[in-house]
Amino acid sequence: MNQIGVQTKNIVEDNAPLDGFKLIRQAGFDCVDFSLDQYLPSKELYKMKKNAFFDQSVSELERFFSTHKVSATETGITISQMHMPYPLFVWKGGDLNEYLKKIVAPKSLAVCAFFKCPYIVVHGFKLMPYLGSDEKEWEHTAHFLNSIAPIAKEMGVTVCLENIYNSKNGRITEGPCSDALRTAERIDRLNDRIGSEVFGFCFDIGHANLLGIDFEAFLCQMGSRVKVLHIHDNDAISDLHQLPFTFTRTRENPSATDWNGFIRGLKKIKFQGALCFETSPVVQAFPKPLWSDALSLIAKIGGYFAKELSNG
Repeated sequence: MNQIGVQTKNIVEDNAPLDGFKLIRQAGFDCVDFSLDQYLPSKELYKMKKNAFFDQSVSELERFFSTHKVSATETGITISQMHMPYPLFVWKGGDLNEYLKKIVAPKSLAVCAFFKCPYIVVHGFKLMPYLGSDEKEWEHTAHFLNSIAPIAKEMGVTVCLENIYNSKNGRITEGPCSDALRTAERIDRLNDRIGSEVFGFCFDIGHANLLGIDFEAFLCQMGSRVKVLHIHDNDAISDLHQLPFTFTRTRENPSATDWNGFIRGLKKIKFQGALCFETSPVVQAFPKPLWSDALSLIAKIGGYFAKELSNG
């Protein structure tokens, strides 16, 4: 059966990572999505600010994360995926963008390899409002991805593009990698260029839900390119990252999110990867004495999905 995973964000603390990994294991999880993005927050990057975390050498970063690695191993937790900091390009970012490409991205890949983690998720560049076309936006993203491809290949890390959205004046619009056929073709082109399967796809069901995407059709179009998942729920209005089955259209109706279509799609593509939940805000919403119960419920939902995938 598929492994069940959850984000480390808000659970695994740097000063006592063993406690967090124990909590995750006791809740019923097999693996984690290591939240590397929390070390260079997007809120700061969008303000053209950065901290000194990635100024550390690779050796220093490995020492920093050594206790995390030992704690994961001790508790039997696998680091199944990671998330590179984002955004990786800020409009008119100048030196910051060079720093993100030449320092943050390669060192993120090095940390991923240090954890023996097979997948790292990246966001495409949100440049449509400034460049006026999807193709011009993609050119910038592809240039960045091609620059890190040789490093990823050498380290044995698969870089997974994620479907994301744009928001403007309170409205959600299609963002990078939200068109399945176009994204599939672009991933194939990247892999052909490097001569290896260095690039894959991360399907974020919450982001897809915001755009009204047909989950089953999207997954079938992406096929075996889908390597990792971000599982969470929302009200189709805001990116809330809540528990699956949380939202309904009326008090009496079943879930407003098409979880059955999600499962059908995963079945059709024979998805064998981790069912990983990107639900850190759920933990934040509960008092700390209830964290174990909240995490256990998330793990049980994952178990339900895994059982459905194994049936038939």
